[in-house]
Amino acid sequence: MRNIVRKLRRDMNLSQQELADAVGVSRQTIIEIEKEKSDPSGSLMLKISNFFGKDPREIFFTDDVNFVQQKGTD
Repeated sequence: MRNIVRKLRRDMNLSQQELADAVGVSRQTIIEIEKEKSDPSGSLMLKISNFFGKDPREIFFTDDVNFVQQKGTD
């Protein structure tokens, strides 16, 4: 899943460990999310979104926009 976690974290001058501590996960989890190697659970998406004060859809998104658009037009 594509995301802008790394950008938001860097914009706030936070380390991966500081973000991990703030949302209650390991630094490795943050690394995997930023590298898009692992998708966060729904609850973790909400914790990260709340931490940055943004809607989850502003941070996390899939590449398959056409699927979502097509699904809504049926």
